[in-house]
Amino acid sequence: MTNETLWRLGAFLTILAVMMIVEAMRPARTSPVAAGKRWFANFSLVVLASVLARLTIPIGLTSVALYCQQHSIGLFNQLDLPFELVIVISLLLLDVVIYWQHRLFHKVPLLWRLHRVHHADPHVDTSTGLRFHPIEIVLSIVIKLVIVAVFGVPAIAVLIFEIALNGFALFNHANISLPTKLERALRYVLITQQLHRIHHSQIPAETNSNFGFSVTWWDRLFGSYKTTAQQPDSQLTIGLKQYPTEKHHTSLIALFLMPFKN
Repeated sequence: MTNETLWRLGAFLTILAVMMIVEAMRPARTSPVAAGKRWFANFSLVVLASVLARLTIPIGLTSVALYCQQHSIGLFNQLDLPFELVIVISLLLLDVVIYWQHRLFHKVPLLWRLHRVHHADPHVDTSTGLRFHPIEIVLSIVIKLVIVAVFGVPAIAVLIFEIALNGFALFNHANISLPTKLERALRYVLITQQLHRIHHSQIPAETNSNFGFSVTWWDRLFGSYKTTAQQPDSQLTIGLKQYPTEKHHTSLIALFLMPFKN
């Protein structure tokens, strides 16, 4: 197991454990589907996605970044910029790319079929942050590979970003309610749990808002930032109306086949 894998896995498991412990201590909402059954399906899907992604794209993002650096491929490898500045620019670049990727998966009907596996979850908790269709995961990796190669993103920036991407996904999907003053302060910079729950509302105008996975800057800049929903946070109707039954959320097979059925 490489150092990169150890760093990523260690950070992921630590954040996952912390978020699930906090959820158990301070849950914001009650799941309409038995938690154990939802968790089994959601975690099974992420394991399947990881395996299929590794089989489909066996080369890692950091390996591509190192290759590009060694062969002077990509914009940043052609410019004489301070390394620290390149890292900051790279992180901002990857962040805004994921923001627009997210918007694209909402806008394009074929891509929405994949992404709705994530939005169909009738409850939002830490496991929802991992509930993505394997094909969406593969497409996201391809997009990041292209960006890393074209711009020559440094390997350390890729590693930092990937850890942050997973960490913030777990954080803002967590079924917790932060103290009001803290939540209001954090949302000046970060996508909080309440802001992201608006994104999981069944009302389309609310679903198509708050696309950022980490910071609120891009939503504010590109006009997709929404601070409140029509319903109070505790009563917000989450999920997709066309998937009301428990079997849609407790079966790995149902989740995998969801994009291919009307």
